[in-house]
Amino acid sequence: MAEVIEIAYKPREQQLAIHDLMDSKRFGVVVAHRRMGKTVSAINHLIKDALLNQKEAPRYAYIAPTYGQAKRVAWDYLVKYAEPLGGTSNISELRVDFWGRRIQLFGSDNPETLRGQYFDGVILDEIGDQNPKIWTDIVRPALADRKGWCLFIGTPKGHNHFKELRDRAKTEDGWGLLEFKASETGVVDDTELKAAKNEMGEDKYRQEFECSFDAAVEGSYFGQILNELEEKKHMQEIPREELSRTFTAWDLGMGDSTSIWVAQLVGTEVRLIDYYENHGVGLDHYVKWIKDNDYLKAEHILPHDVRVRELGTGKSRMEMLEEAGLEVKIAPRMGLDDGIQAVRRLLPRCWFNVPKVQIGLNCLRNYRRDYDEKRKIFFERPLHDWSSHGSDSFRYLALGLDEGHSTWSKPINSAPKWIV
Repeated sequence: MAEVIEIAYKPREQQLAIHDLMDSKRFGVVVAHRRMGKTVSAINHLIKDALLNQKEAPRYAYIAPTYGQAKRVAWDYLVKYAEPLGGTSNISELRVDFWGRRIQLFGSDNPETLRGQYFDGVILDEIGDQNPKIWTDIVRPALADRKGWCLFIGTPKGHNHFKELRDRAKTEDGWGLLEFKASETGVVDDTELKAAKNEMGEDKYRQEFECSFDAAVEGSYFGQILNELEEKKHMQEIPREELSRTFTAWDLGMGDSTSIWVAQLVGTEVRLIDYYENHGVGLDHYVKWIKDNDYLKAEHILPHDVRVRELGTGKSRMEMLEEAGLEVKIAPRMGLDDGIQAVRRLLPRCWFNVPKVQIGLNCLRNYRRDYDEKRKIFFERPLHDWSSHGSDSFRYLALGLDEGHSTWSKPINSAPKWIV
């Protein structure tokens, strides 16, 4: 008689729905209120799928925004529920091995730890707090040869890429969506919900417990303005105007990401027509992108440190760019607060070419003040994360944009014929 191994997991109705979703769909999105139990169900789904997997050496990953968060939120659950299987725990690598299978926890703050691996299944927890490229550039390719699955779980934080995934899951084949509001699940009792609402305020409560994407990210510098622009239809496909002045604005990373915004001045409008970012490549890579996309004749706005000479070449990056044929302009050297205010003044006149600039737009939405978890207060400085680079280059645009005379004055119609 086969041995029966019992795992101390008794899923609630909502957790069963998550398992059913991922048994029938390759990609799933779960929007859930706080304390719903989504992480527990996610870890147990990894274990279940690993047990049923007949492929050689199955590999699974749980990915949180940071390595510390993965350890704090999910490690104890993984050890607890895998223990009856005789799993071997490796706390230094946040890894559990059992029966030739492996489940490992990662933080997307160190994406290099994920490269070069294959996965049969992945959980992306609080994907709205992670760089969207974790999915597109790393996780999705890692699932390809094994035809692995991915579950995105989280609580809303404004109109960011998590909302885009939610909207995609509503309509796309092979995708599924579940949304769990606290007022409907009964997991948190009414008395506690009422107390939470009184403490948190209406907007924060609707975000955290009623799965609303309408509230701006807490501490966001530009979220409310961007929401208003979206309501005014300032985010749509926008054609490039060949006769208009074109600008690029750069945030140059040293061993870090570099980001470039491309803007055109059309009358009083500032049209953001393109966005690009990358990391781990040289300056020549970005020059090639500029030339390949016919932006060489634009006016290129860069931060003041572009004048610093590099030890290896003895040349500044400004000199290198000018030798490549770029007309470089240095953004005024102003304080961070002044730059943020310049962005706020510029944004109401901006139009965004979506989806082409979506990644940059996500950076602006998620750019927010740092938060002190212990004292429960916001610092006066921005949080430095994946959203910083795109926001910094936009700040240089706001500071360095020389409006002068625009050669074209036809404004955008919010419902033009060229929209498909």
